[in-house]
Amino acid sequence: MSPNSPHARGTNRRSFLRDSAALTVSLVLPNIITSRALGAEGAAPANNRLGIGFIGMGKQMGGHVGTFLGRANCQVIAVCDVESRRLERYKNQVNEHYAGKEGQGTYTGCVACKDYRELLAREDIDAVVIATPEHWHALQVIDAANAGKDIYCEKPLSHTIHEARAMANAVRRNAVVFQTGSQQRSETGFRVACELVRNGRIGKVHTVHVNVGGPPEECYLPAEPTPEGLDWDFWLGPAPMRPYHSDIAPDMDYDGWPNWRSYRDYAGGMMTDWGAHHFDIAQWGLGMDETGPVEIYPPDATHERLTYVYANGVTMQHGGGAGGNAGVEFIGDLGRVMVNRGYLETDPAHLVKELPGPNEIQLYNSDNHHDDWLRAIQTRSRPVCDVEIGARTITVCHLGNIAYYLKRPLKWDPANERFVSDDEANRMLAKAMRSPWKLNV
Repeated sequence: MSPNSPHARGTNRRSFLRDSAALTVSLVLPNIITSRALGAEGAAPANNRLGIGFIGMGKQMGGHVGTFLGRANCQVIAVCDVESRRLERYKNQVNEHYAGKEGQGTYTGCVACKDYRELLAREDIDAVVIATPEHWHALQVIDAANAGKDIYCEKPLSHTIHEARAMANAVRRNAVVFQTGSQQRSETGFRVACELVRNGRIGKVHTVHVNVGGPPEECYLPAEPTPEGLDWDFWLGPAPMRPYHSDIAPDMDYDGWPNWRSYRDYAGGMMTDWGAHHFDIAQWGLGMDETGPVEIYPPDATHERLTYVYANGVTMQHGGGAGGNAGVEFIGDLGRVMVNRGYLETDPAHLVKELPGPNEIQLYNSDNHHDDWLRAIQTRSRPVCDVEIGARTITVCHLGNIAYYLKRPLKWDPANERFVSDDEANRMLAKAMRSPWKLNV
């Protein structure tokens, strides 16, 4: 690595985690350098804390900002959004938090950026959290990786299969640490469920049911006046130009979830939104993190449900099974494991207590998704939901959407990530981006 590369420039500050994981936040107030800012009283000096920037200040980002404001070894440097009122609100939240921490004066150190590229150009930012709509993820992740920033990116990872591979390649090429925001991998119940399956507690697995919503739809919404403060052209970015509608990007005062997730130009419907969680757990439980299915069948005369087939003969169905509380159900010749958030059940019931022994498979144990990312930054290792895992999971989701769209069976080569002898399906691996946007691969 060149000592002048963006990644190398951040190395010294990233060493903060070796020395300051339990230390207290210190602040530099405007025109005042306190003894705490210099590292007195056991506080980490400002240049030993991880500088973090946040891109996409919507509903999902609120929890991320609050989490990292509470970490003593981090400093929130900048926030970025294309909506000026939302941007101002988060900037003020950060500044008020740090002013309150110091207990005196004011703090104005948090920078507000409309263009994410301005945020990425800052040398005081070591890592970024990205929570934009998924049609933006590939552009921002690849640019962040090329700038040498470690990355936490919300799920669903990408808008297409081609983008997922380009993102993974950029992360590896630039040796940055990447956590996919599929936080179920950091929840005990899901890990235990997958350990039970991987260690043969239900015998040989033959069927998996994944209960999530369906594919996206085309957007035919009428035009509405664009809210003041929103740069709608920038919000669309690489997506096709269309008039504003509040169902896609509601006003910042709306407290619910925006519905861009439902429309094909911006997302993959619930197949990617919730599929990025539950298909991810299915892949983990099957031991398929580095690969994927080889055949996909849409509902037809033979297959009641969308069905994936793996090379080992295991079938995974979209929906069905026990239903109810089970987001994911694994069925083997000796029993079943059913798991969802706050729910884990086995049949027979005693299996849930048969945790793996020291010589059995014990999966990566993360009890906090954000802290796991910070630990990985410290050790320059791969976190529990590394970019390759995120890429393989979202590929499964996209494969299902393509099968639904084409309404016919597909054969998939997971090693080369292409459909077998199917030009029409292969054209759906990527989507054109609206000029001037393009991936900087």
